[in-house]
Amino acid sequence: MKDRVIVTQGKYCVSAVKRDQYPSIERPEIVFIGRSNVGKSSLINSLTRVRNLAHVSGQPGKTQTINFYDVGIKIEGEESRRDFYLVDLPGYGYAKTGKAQRLTWKKFIEEYLLSSRNIRFIAQLIDIRRDSMESDVNMFRWLVTNGLPVLVVATKADKMGRDAGRRQIENIRRALGVPELDILPYSSLKGEGRSELLDVIADSL
Repeated sequence: MKDRVIVTQGKYCVSAVKRDQYPSIERPEIVFIGRSNVGKSSLINSLTRVRNLAHVSGQPGKTQTINFYDVGIKIEGEESRRDFYLVDLPGYGYAKTGKAQRLTWKKFIEEYLLSSRNIRFIAQLIDIRRDSMESDVNMFRWLVTNGLPVLVVATKADKMGRDAGRRQIENIRRALGVPELDILPYSSLKGEGRSELLDVIADSL
């Protein structure tokens, strides 16, 4: 079946830790946030189908800046290409990161999330194999409390059977305290969930 949304461009734009380093051209922003090693970089590469666009590391805590990626999509039925930024935030919850570094990250991440006028939604990535941790729950509640639209994406969905995956998604819903919450399972390895996530992005633009 033909995809409704085709990615036509994906390239690195800029890294930032303060407002004057954000891209000079304003565009809609789709933000990825999650625990360290949850698979954000792999998802970005899978979504854009640009190999090594985001650096994949086996070492948690490698992303230490706000990384903006310039992405273009063609939506079925539309003449013009839509351009936006995928924004990759440093992973939270990495115990080996020093306290001073965590506070620095917290400051510039919160400043970005609370000041950007261009955020369309935030994809909070949670590893489907793991029970939701306190840091996941706290981040979800913080985003909701501050009026930021959130889509929970359950990464590494290929690592579990379908039934086990459904049970784990129910566990995530319970942990986040929203029984009817829409959660999108995603496998960067197999591309499962890719077209659904692209549809959500297109609709948000």
